[in-house]
Amino acid sequence: MNILEVKNIHKSFGRTKVLEGVNFSMKEGEVLSILGSSGSGKTTLLRCINFLERADEGVITVNGEVVFDAKDASLTQKQIRKSQLNFGLVFQSFNLFPQYNVLENVTLAPKLLAKEREDYKTNKSAILAEIDRNAKDILSRVGLSEKLTNYPCELSGGQQQRVSIARALALKPKILFFDEPTSALDPELTGEILRVIKQLAKENITMVIVTHEINFAKNVSDRILFMDSGIVAEEGTPSDVIDNPQNERTKAFLSQLQD
Repeated sequence: MNILEVKNIHKSFGRTKVLEGVNFSMKEGEVLSILGSSGSGKTTLLRCINFLERADEGVITVNGEVVFDAKDASLTQKQIRKSQLNFGLVFQSFNLFPQYNVLENVTLAPKLLAKEREDYKTNKSAILAEIDRNAKDILSRVGLSEKLTNYPCELSGGQQQRVSIARALALKPKILFFDEPTSALDPELTGEILRVIKQLAKENITMVIVTHEINFAKNVSDRILFMDSGIVAEEGTPSDVIDNPQNERTKAFLSQLQD
């Protein structure tokens, strides 16, 4: 069974069609990179899957369960919030809370969700302690054990992005999405983030990565989608898409990057 199935996703903003029937699926533990020029629909696709935008048409399924169907107008905010927990999203601009330190940024959402548990009042101390332990373990995995009490303004861009990754992982999502995770970083810090993502791939975490880092996509991905004008123009292994593209639009895109 596929962990994720995205079927016939369409999205327009006014008269501008951004997505025109996007389809793809993923197995658990798979790493999928999405390539394409600016305006091809990559970020809008991620936002639709993560319920930050509502697709005009299409169906999204997680582990065989439909979490979104554009034809179903009865989807409540509570249902959307529950479905969002399947996904973790790492933004290109970090989006950390400046008033909270590193540990607090990572534990804030899990602690808010914990209040909805039936046993929260009776087991509050144990529940919160477990959330802190999990967060510290994740921060150790991304190399930030010594920064727990630091605030975002005291961190480098690479460290802030690693906090963003840890924050997404803290909710234990089934699939982790990255939207251009290195676009706001200089080359040295870019390598720092790419190493973290490679480590997550080794841990068999299912990931979707929108990126312009072609060599990274080639090295870390199981499959690659190339998007152009709101459609998937080409799909295949990194060798298929990057080394031996068949679509003329893919060839032109890769050629521009190599010039």
